[in-house]
Amino acid sequence: MKFGVVVFPGSNCDQDCFYVIKDVLKKPVEYIWHKETDLKDFDCMILPGGFSYGDYLRTGAVARFSPIMKSIIDFADKGKTVIGICNGFQILLEAGLLPGAMLRNKGLHFICKHVYIKVQNTGTRFTSLYKKNKILKIPIAHNEGNYYIDKAGLSGLNKNNQIVFRYCSCDGIVSNEFNPNGALDNIAGIVNEKGNVLGMMPHPERSAEKQLLSDDGFFIFKAIERWLKTK
Repeated sequence: MKFGVVVFPGSNCDQDCFYVIKDVLKKPVEYIWHKETDLKDFDCMILPGGFSYGDYLRTGAVARFSPIMKSIIDFADKGKTVIGICNGFQILLEAGLLPGAMLRNKGLHFICKHVYIKVQNTGTRFTSLYKKNKILKIPIAHNEGNYYIDKAGLSGLNKNNQIVFRYCSCDGIVSNEFNPNGALDNIAGIVNEKGNVLGMMPHPERSAEKQLLSDDGFFIFKAIERWLKTK
């Protein structure tokens, strides 16, 4: 079992993800420079947060054309596990691995704080260790986290149970009052139809140890490890 953390020019959460896999989860992990294309030795790819290519044009729009992304697409098409966090989520959207698009936050300001999200789907390889409707305390740090998809697309997400996380209150109330960025339907994370690609705006790698005020995010990585053991 081996994890890979993709490093784009401007990535700044790659070391956080690497640390969680190596020192908290205690599994093999390697950095993968964005110009690499050989992923045959890896079982899970992590696209970390940051500001790939300085967020020029749109977030993730330039990184989508990095050489590694064709390999990531092939990797995902084979049913292998991919998780994109924050900027990684934005890149997955731009690459067409997940549906929808990311807009500027509703207040047009960068937001960095802890938020609460509700687990809506526990039937994925990423969330199998949570109970349905479990409330997680996980930080966000983004300027473009306002998820959008058209009416038909939203209907498809709901029909296929692809909405994995929604922003909520500490008591689990899902409403605009507890939506930090204006994301449609309070969406904080989704999976593709196959269920092997997850994109989420909150940072689970920043909430993987109790010393960080919450270890709720750790169980996403632990669930991936458990799923990979069965394959």
